[in-house]
Amino acid sequence: MNLSTILSRFLVFPGLLFAVPAAWFYLWVERKAMARMQQRIGPPFMQPFFDFLKLMGKEVPARPGFSGFLMRTWPIFSVAAAAGACGLLPVIQSGAGFNGDLILLLSLLEVPSMFLIAAGFSSRSLWGQIGSVREATMNVAYNIVFLMAVIGIAVSQQTFSLQALAQSHGSMLRWVAVLAILVCLPAKLHMNPFSLTNAEQEIYAGPTTEYVGAELAMFELAHGLEWVAATGLVAVLMAPMIANPFAAAAVFVAFSLLVVLVLTGIAAGTARLAIDSSVRFYGQCAVILIVIGVSSALLMRIKL
Repeated sequence: MNLSTILSRFLVFPGLLFAVPAAWFYLWVERKAMARMQQRIGPPFMQPFFDFLKLMGKEVPARPGFSGFLMRTWPIFSVAAAAGACGLLPVIQSGAGFNGDLILLLSLLEVPSMFLIAAGFSSRSLWGQIGSVREATMNVAYNIVFLMAVIGIAVSQQTFSLQALAQSHGSMLRWVAVLAILVCLPAKLHMNPFSLTNAEQEIYAGPTTEYVGAELAMFELAHGLEWVAATGLVAVLMAPMIANPFAAAAVFVAFSLLVVLVLTGIAAGTARLAIDSSVRFYGQCAVILIVIGVSSALLMRIKL
């Protein structure tokens, strides 16, 4: 592992130079596919980028005091954490990873949600606080399933290295865990049927109700980077590791886009669930995962 390899991974691919345009592209694919499924035209190709520029050009109201400082800080940290998560994905066999980088990736994936919760409370808005409470509740509910699935894959392969997991062969338990991760992504990415934290019909924009201008633009960018990191994690676990860097990049993007389309189809075909139904759903998923995991462990011991 050398410095140039690490920098190219975090700054070029799959880091910033790739992740930021990919974030806007994935958001456009999600919006366009949703519109087509609902028999609408949908936005033009550059619309997410134009929305970002428009927000960046708007004036941000003065926010005095410590709460104002926090409101300006949360979006920046969210973008940094989401971009760091993208840079950790082992798309190319570069050897830039380290043992335990899966733990760091999971931590960075949680940072934007944590800061979104903090942003809603920092804004001192009723709608922002309600959105933060919903985000925190859903975060606990789906993370039980999400972390069980990812850690289950790591334990079954006896490694917490992303590079080693990407190169390992799949098993039935691995595919069940990947399915569980896919079930968690709509809640993580605020999509139907778990779009509770940003339900415009109920609580306006949730935690970001009081955010405008560049601050809101950074939160939108962080959301797009979450798309890249979350779908990229599924692509890394599903797609075979290819030695050719260009072929590996193409397969990574293809699998990521497939996940985007699958999640969009689920969102288009479902209505928003209530908070109690959502929590109950993920509780049932956790029980199913526990049963499958214990059964698999017992079968492995019997075979040994």
